Amino acid sequence: MSSTIDANTVDRQQQQTSPEKTTFTVEEIQALLPHRYPFALVDRIINYVPGKRAVGIKNFTINEPFFPGHIPGRPIVPGVLLAESMAQVGGIVLTLLPGMKGKFFAYAGIDKMRFRRPVIPGDRLVMEVELLSFKLNRIAKMHGKATVDDQLAVEGEMLFSLFE
Repeated sequence: MSSTIDANTVDRQQQQTSPEKTTFTVEEIQALLPHRYPFALVDRIINYVPGKRAVGIKNFTINEPFFPGHIPGRPIVPGVLLAESMAQVGGIVLTLLPGMKGKFFAYAGIDKMRFRRPVIPGDRLVMEVELLSFKLNRIAKMHGKATVDDQLAVEGEMLFSLFE
């Protein structure tokens, strides 16, 4: 028996367990998004509202591959990876929209992104991403914010385009 979960399995589980699935494990996330180590940056979805928003978490450990070089003696998570983490949470919302199963959305732009506090080894990043608009089944605008210990770490708007 295979431990691989595909998008169809996630759909069946949603229909069987509840019409309003609100959490996703890392295996279910991998069935929805193509990202893999070292670029899979969402450990769990802890709250999902279909077509509207998702809340995800990423636990950063000292074992992350970028810490030895960013920054030696004072490791911090690169800002671009914080933005990418939020984008992956947004990707969950987008791939679960009607008719979007199996589709991939890539960054098309980042606006008003501000980094408010460093994220360091041992931090748990809680990311809230909300769908602001979705046009022509191709272009999405989302607002994301991420906190550590209830302190704002990063916030901004992200544009996505269907990648074919």
